[in-house]
This record gives sequence, C-alpha cells and structure tokens, in this order.
Amino acid sequence: MQNFEWVNRDLFPFQSRFLEIDGQQMHYVDEGEGPVIVFSHGTPEWSFGWRDLIKPLRAHFRCIAPDLLGMGLSDKPQDADYTVEAHAARFAQFINNLDLQAPFNIVGNDFGLAIALSYAIEHPEKVAQISIFNGWMWRLDTDPHYAMGIKLYRGALGRFLYNKLNFPVNFIMPMAFGNRKKYLTKEIHRHYKMALPNAESRVAAYTFVHELANAGAWWQRLWEKKQVLASKPLLIFWGMKDIFVPKYELDKWIEAFPDAQVIRCEEAGHFVQEEAAERMVGSLMAFFQEKKVLIDV
Repeated sequence: MQNFEWVNRDLFPFQSRFLEIDGQQMHYVDEGEGPVIVFSHGTPEWSFGWRDLIKPLRAHFRCIAPDLLGMGLSDKPQDADYTVEAHAARFAQFINNLDLQAPFNIVGNDFGLAIALSYAIEHPEKVAQISIFNGWMWRLDTDPHYAMGIKLYRGALGRFLYNKLNFPVNFIMPMAFGNRKKYLTKEIHRHYKMALPNAESRVAAYTFVHELANAGAWWQRLWEKKQVLASKPLLIFWGMKDIFVPKYELDKWIEAFPDAQVIRCEEAGHFVQEEAAERMVGSLMAFFQEKKVLIDV
C-alpha cells in the first residue's frame, strides 16, 4: 500500500476508499447521502481537485469521485493501458461495482468529460443530469490549435519534459489558471506534485498527451452519438481564460445542445473547480435539485 501521509486532511478531509479494477486499486471518495453525483477528472488532476465542491455538496448529495488509474492515489502500474478508451472501460466497471440503483448525475472536465459521457451514451437510463466544463468530445488531431503541442510532447523532448520535469503539473497547470497567485497556492500545488512524484508515476499523464492525436476516432464516435444525451438536462461551466481549450470549443457544445444552461466564468482558467468553486456549488445545487434559478454564492 502506498504512503499517503503527505495528504493534508484539513484540505482533503475525506475517507480514502479503494476498488479493485482489473487487478489494480482505484482510489475514490464517497461522501454524503442523497442523489448521487459522480465526478470525473482530467489530467494532471485527481479527486483532490473536487474537494471544495464535495465539502458543501455532501450535505445534500452522495458525492463519488474516483481517481483514474495512474493518477492521484490510485495504483500506477507501468504496463497498464492508459488510453482514454481504457479509462472509460474502467470507469464503467467502477460504476457497475458500486451498484448504483437510481440514475446518477455527472460532473466532468478535460479528458474526464468524455470518459464519463461515454458511459452516459452507452447507458443513458443510468444518468439523470450532466454538468461539464472546459473539455471536448470530438477529435483534436485535425485542429491547428493543438498541432504544435501534439508534435512537441510526443517526441523525445516531450518525453523528457513529462517524465523528468513533471511538465503538466509544474508548468502547464500554473499557466492554465486565470489567477494562479490567488488559487494555486504552494500547498494546493503540492498535492498535484506529490500525486506524480517521479518518472515511474507519470506514465498515465504522458499517455494523455499521445491521446490528443491517437484517440481522435474514439472521441468522434462518441460525438456522432451525442443525440443520445439530448434529453438530459445539461449545465455547462466555462473558464473563459483557459488558454489550452479555446472558447470556440464552448460554441460547439452550445450548438449541439442549444437548451443547455451556460455559465461563463470570466476570470477562471481551465480548472474552474479550483477558481470558481463557490459559484459552481450554488449553481450545481440549483441544477441538480431542479430549481429554475441558478444561484451564485
């Protein structure tokens, strides 16, 4: 068992739980009672990123937040399949193992958005409402915005940056904040660094950058089935200062789901849950409780 004494339980005051999936231990938190919300994170994140949503929401909802295999406090085997398709398959196993009886709600971002929505598309009867932010469910390899990053990070330099310098945590993450001085404190940043402490622990994170090019067909297949979700209430948050996932990606969501409720967080970057947690909590409370007016707190 790994040593998790470095986790600040004042910031992350949740019981760590584990489920065995494909012979590996996946970490998750399961807090509160009531209608279920399942959170699905991206990279280089883990369930820690949901802490300021779960703390208040658990008084009204059962909040479940898994760490993807290879991320956070989950096992990090060197030879695992870390493609987004494999993550989606494990996400489905995770949900099935929890044996959730009533339809549950989804909150997802970044890579975790499509990972969770793939389940919703295959099992629409299991999902009630959906909230997403700063992510995609279509191929990126043909978009010039991502071309330079794909080329850089897939080569020898990218492998060095990811494996030796923990590039996504030490460099990309700070750049992705709208106001990193205020919201990405040293103590918060430490929890993302310690989750990927050495080259051996960063295989999943490095695989994600390859998936920007390799997973295009999988994402596109999901996008072609998007109308399966058309009847689901959808709430979209968007960090408008995100320099990695452009604003025009939001437009694609709105065009595909014109009835979605949209909240533009003007001062937030990619990690909206870190920079606009209070606003998200009020809005999610209203949304999942089917109130007509979104609350800003």
